[in-house]
Amino acid sequence: MPATQSPDESPGLRTGTLTTADISFFVVSAAAPLTVMAGVAPIALVLGGIGAPAGYLLAGITLAVFAVGFTTMSRHVRSGGAFYAYISRGLGKPVGIAAALLAVLGYNGMEIGVYGLLGTATADTAHALWGADVPWLPVSLAGLLLVWYGGFRSIDFGAKVLGVLLLAETGILVLLAVGVLAEGGADGLSLASFAPAHVLVPGTAAVLAFAFSAFTGFESTVIYRREARDPDRTIPRATYIAVGFLGVFYAFVVWTVIQAFGDDAVVRAAADDTGGLFFSAITVYVGAWAADLMHVFIVTSVIASLLAFHNAINRYGLALAEEGVLPAALGRIHPRHRSPYVAGALQTVLGATIVLGFAAAGADPYTQLLLWVNTPGMMALMALMLLAAIAVVVHFRRVPHDEGALRTLVAPVIATVLLAVAICLVASKVALFTGASPLVNTVLVTLVPAVFLLGLLLAHRLRRTRPEVYARFAADPEEPAPRQGEAPSCPHPTSSSSTPASARPSSPGTPLSPSATD
Repeated sequence: MPATQSPDESPGLRTGTLTTADISFFVVSAAAPLTVMAGVAPIALVLGGIGAPAGYLLAGITLAVFAVGFTTMSRHVRSGGAFYAYISRGLGKPVGIAAALLAVLGYNGMEIGVYGLLGTATADTAHALWGADVPWLPVSLAGLLLVWYGGFRSIDFGAKVLGVLLLAETGILVLLAVGVLAEGGADGLSLASFAPAHVLVPGTAAVLAFAFSAFTGFESTVIYRREARDPDRTIPRATYIAVGFLGVFYAFVVWTVIQAFGDDAVVRAAADDTGGLFFSAITVYVGAWAADLMHVFIVTSVIASLLAFHNAINRYGLALAEEGVLPAALGRIHPRHRSPYVAGALQTVLGATIVLGFAAAGADPYTQLLLWVNTPGMMALMALMLLAAIAVVVHFRRVPHDEGALRTLVAPVIATVLLAVAICLVASKVALFTGASPLVNTVLVTLVPAVFLLGLLLAHRLRRTRPEVYARFAADPEEPAPRQGEAPSCPHPTSSSSTPASARPSSPGTPLSPSATD
């Protein structure tokens, strides 16, 4: 249990709260499995054929390899900045500050665009169930308020909500799979989807691009380090559970839908009714009532994803405020709920501004608000993973450690190569994600390097005008002094479960790389 806070102490995040299951709920919910399957997997089938399930497995394997070095780094860096702290240790503070801006772009892009999906998904559900025409904008604005409230409440409240919603959306997909398997599919069960002849086809490149986007958010486990129980164990376990579950689950569900229609008919069925493929399958194999539930659970899946990303963004805002990069007001913690409520309020205002701006311009909530805002967000997060993989290799070459070469060299190098290929795939297939003109696609793709360059310029300015902020950027927090009447805690070089939000960085316990002291 967290220690009782005395009246004269500033409130901090609710430490020692989140279990492995709680963090797994956050990161798997961010990926929105039901929405990804029902909304995106049919497109992957059209583009890649019946080998699409293997694409999800390959993406999962790539990200599992990345997770090896990523979680190893989490035991050596206790800063709340996660991605940018890791990158700062390995590649230096200028790159770390640029990475911090990429994180802000990435997580905001992945969340704010989804408000357009919330509006359209709710409108589609209302029309399918009741024949009602519901405008998307009021739904999106109501979603903003609902998500704000979820982030305002305590982190354990959010974990409970996400746990319920995640069980609902995965449960309906499991129900579909059981129905298909029980009936033996349309033509009997087949493993042709995993045969090389169906995997090694030109369309697999497009499938991989969609598959990587389906995992977005799994890496946010490390953001919850300060609120986790025994973070040195909880964070790695939650990361591996998330990426392992998503990879296997996605591949399994897509494979069962192929069985539902048959190897020879599924691609044509997906092309003829892309948005209705999963609903048709569950209607045939389970019943119309299950299709109605799937409509409802897609809406709750989107809400769960929004809440998960909102919580992640708030913690990045909190960390950057504590660093002195963002205004100190964003570092305020609610005294009762122990949430970064000011950062959450600002993020909600930003989301409302962008949603209202797209609405005022007459933009389509799905093809423009969702796809145009999400695409650079997804690419920014993939760029962060690539930088983090490189940083792991460089960091562990510079500092003494007792980690094995597999974790600090082999896996991160392999992940670097695979992630670089994945980014090239996504960039080359960006038109499939956006459906936009070449000019719009060029702007969306170049936004990521432009923000990175802006971050490098910000780092130069901070070093020149605010050297004290630059000096302590991404440093580990100090261990808190024992309270009156308490015995000093046993020093642990990677434990941060009792670190106050206001603690000043600079821990002598963890050796810094030369770049971290630039």
